[in-house]
Amino acid sequence: MPDTPQHHDVLIVGGGNAGTSLAARLLRDGAPDVAVVESRPVHRYRPLLSYVGGGEATMASLSRPAASVVPDGCTTLRDEVVSVDPGDLSVETRSGRRLTCRTLVVCPGLDEDWAATPGLREAYDAGWAASTFDDDTAARVWPALRGMRSGRVVFTVPPEPAPCAATALKPLFMACDHWRRTGVLADVEVHLVLPGRSPLGLDGPDRRLEDALASYDVHVHREATVARLDGRSVTLATPTGEEVADDVAFAHVVPHYRAPGWVVDAGLAGDHPAGLVDVDPLTMRHRRFPDVWSLGDVADLRTRPSGGALRKQVAVLAPNLLAARLDRPLGHYDGYTVMPITTARHRLMLVEVDRDGRPQPTVPWLDLTKPRAVTWWVDRYALPQVYWRRILRGRV
Repeated sequence: MPDTPQHHDVLIVGGGNAGTSLAARLLRDGAPDVAVVESRPVHRYRPLLSYVGGGEATMASLSRPAASVVPDGCTTLRDEVVSVDPGDLSVETRSGRRLTCRTLVVCPGLDEDWAATPGLREAYDAGWAASTFDDDTAARVWPALRGMRSGRVVFTVPPEPAPCAATALKPLFMACDHWRRTGVLADVEVHLVLPGRSPLGLDGPDRRLEDALASYDVHVHREATVARLDGRSVTLATPTGEEVADDVAFAHVVPHYRAPGWVVDAGLAGDHPAGLVDVDPLTMRHRRFPDVWSLGDVADLRTRPSGGALRKQVAVLAPNLLAARLDRPLGHYDGYTVMPITTARHRLMLVEVDRDGRPQPTVPWLDLTKPRAVTWWVDRYALPQVYWRRILRGRV
């Protein structure tokens, strides 16, 4: 390994949706030298994981070799970041490589916080719990739900921050619709654990979701989280104390999430309890290190993380990097995010809001919060093609 650090004009930590689409956009805009550090050999279109959990997609359909999505002209470093020095804009990797840059962009996504839910990994290993948010167990969700004829089932929505937390409702609704169609819903006791008082905290969409939950006779535990799993029991922490669900046939329990440890160690985090990168939520520029920027799930953008939000974030951040160098005014990101939620196997509602919860519909002449078959088709079939062919190539 050479002693001289490897230098790049723009260094992006993280090669998921955020890092790859930003790199492509920067290169299309004329950036001369962009490098991405990413350790994972497989790139996944993660929104399809929820459809894996509903039996409507496979892991193979959402996965491609990471090398195949690298933008033309981008330097890819297949390595893992272990430390960052934001003061001198340097990065150390697992292999011992030292990287320096003029501009650093931090977007590695979030790590599972397994310690926050004791017993969860053991329940995954035992096979009676799984999650569509977990690459290793997502494919087990639908076989377990499809074959059920009776018993108690627990679904959870993770507290923020989480990668599009609202999509944790998709497997629940798709499973309930399947059980209703096969005539066994009355024999399945379905529980939903919500971190808040309502599914989204948005009046209009919540009314539709509450109606759907009631139609499936779902037992909703509000302002609750999973405290621990043990044997076939799920213990909930609620405002009135602990509640225990025993003899659980299956549990779709999503882990809690937090930023990678090196984000905190590097002094990049602010006061967010999950260690998110401390950026101005409007410009995505770090509050203390002007040559450090962040986007995606790991950035404290004061909005709900989602894959759909990244398109708007990249559209603001890419020109901001150039504007900062030219001492020009920076563009602002309004916190746009999107939550696609199936309420039946082939019906989906699309909730688009800014960071203050105000509606931000991309199609203003049609109420997309009303569940529709066409919205489901777009989410399941059209958007993946847009992702592979345009978003990852910096074209939208």
